[in-house]
Parts: sequence; structure tokens; C-alpha cells
Amino acid sequence: MSSDLRLESLFRVTGKIVLVTGGGSGIGKMMASGFAQNGAKVYIAARKENQLKEAVEDINKLATGPKADYIVANVGSKAGCNALIAEFRKRENKLHVLVNNSGITWGGPFHDLPEEKGWDNVFNVNVKSIFYMTAGLSDLLIKDSNNVDPGRVINISSTASVGPSSEGALSADGNGTWSYQPSKAAVNHLTSQLALKLSSSNVTVNAILPGVFPSKMTAFGLKTAGEEAFTSNQPSGRFGAPSDIAGLALFLASPAAAHITGTHTLLDGGSRYVYHGIAPALKL
Repeated sequence: MSSDLRLESLFRVTGKIVLVTGGGSGIGKMMASGFAQNGAKVYIAARKENQLKEAVEDINKLATGPKADYIVANVGSKAGCNALIAEFRKRENKLHVLVNNSGITWGGPFHDLPEEKGWDNVFNVNVKSIFYMTAGLSDLLIKDSNNVDPGRVINISSTASVGPSSEGALSADGNGTWSYQPSKAAVNHLTSQLALKLSSSNVTVNAILPGVFPSKMTAFGLKTAGEEAFTSNQPSGRFGAPSDIAGLALFLASPAAAHITGTHTLLDGGSRYVYHGIAPALKL
């Protein structure tokens, strides 16, 4: 059996309809830009309309297919996810690629981490939204899909999901991101669950686990500790770039990855292999 193994065939996403949550900034915008520059029809969703407008304007400067558009949405609740799904359905009757990228973190003291903002909201956005968005759009992902051209779900986890350090340069002195790490570990396992659930329906589900990328979430640490504090612990000598995250997302959405599901891919330049002595031992 002959196969078309040319690059333009293996990695083609032209004409695909893509929805990226949290697409107004950071790695969400990077991935959305990658899809738009390769001929996909992209929708980005987030809470802040002004930020979305600016992002769409930037994305469309280099878009090679249909113009990108945005949907104002808050995925921090089931109702918010349902509202985004309903609005998307008004515009499209098919979805090829869902990128569950929305994520938040919260830093606080070990003995006084607030319950609602510190735990509940972090898990609502980082974990529950992935379930509700994927389940709610599963019929559009399944529609017209097959085992050669499946629907795709890409969940954005973090290297924090496999690293237990909660105190460091990304949180203020005396604070830790106690809920963020377990929420991202939950994303990994939920990815496996969804991959199993949807595999027989011709939908793949994979997770990307980024390390440090310039974004709103890492802005505090990069500003207060300085870039050197991060790059000095990077075997690659740098942190993530748009080409890194966009390239992996494009691969997972392309024909080249049609037979890949349930994976958790670390994207950290090898930093997980470097010991971080970033916090003193906690004395109880």
C-alpha cells in the first residue's frame, strides 16, 4: 500500500476548525497563531474581550486561511462552559480540534491557603472545564471523523504535574502553589480517561506538559526573580518559545499523529532532570 508521506500531507491542518480556550494570551495565543498561520479556522475564547480583540488582530496578520475570531467566555463553571459551547454551536456544526488551554494558579501560605480561590477555582478552571468542554463538544468532534482523520483534543497540563515543588520563584516569598500541582496531575489522568472513552469514537486525546514559557502565569516570577533564575536551571539554556508549543500542537492535530492518543508529552527542555533547591525544608 502506497502512502503520501510528504510534509505538506503529513502535517496538514488546512481547513480544520480549531477552538482554543485561554487563547487570548500566552501559550494559548501561540498555539492559535500556529494553527492560523497554517490555514486552520481558529476561534479563541477567554474572559477579557479587549484582550481577545487584540489577540485576534495579531493572529490575523499572518493567518493564511479564514480569519480567526473570538468568543468571550468564562470556563470556571459548568454553566460557563455550556455558554461557550452554545455560542460555538451557533457558528459551526463541526469541530476538528479542541485545545483545552485555560488555566489559573494561586499562591498562598501553607497554613492559610484560601479554599474558594486557592483550591475550588483552580480545580474548576484547570480540571473540570476540560471535562465539560470535551463532553459538551464530543458530538462535533466525532462527526465525520474516522480512524485516519480523527477528531483531536489537546489538553494543556504542566511539568508541575510531575514535579512536587510548590514553593519557589513563581510564587511570592512564604507562599506556595499548593493546588496548582495536583490540579495539573489531575489533567494528566483525565486525559487518559478521555482518551479511553473517546478512542472508539475516532477522537484522540493527548496532553502537553509545558515547562516555563513567557505568559501571564509566569510573569510574576520572571519579573521578580529575573530570567536568569529560570534559564540557569535549563539544560537547553532557554525557556519555551512559540515555535515549541505551536509545533507540538500542530503535530498532535495533524495526520502524522492520527494514531497517537492518551499521551502526556513533557515540553521543558530537559529541566525536569535538574534538581531545583528552590525552597528550604519546611519546619512544622
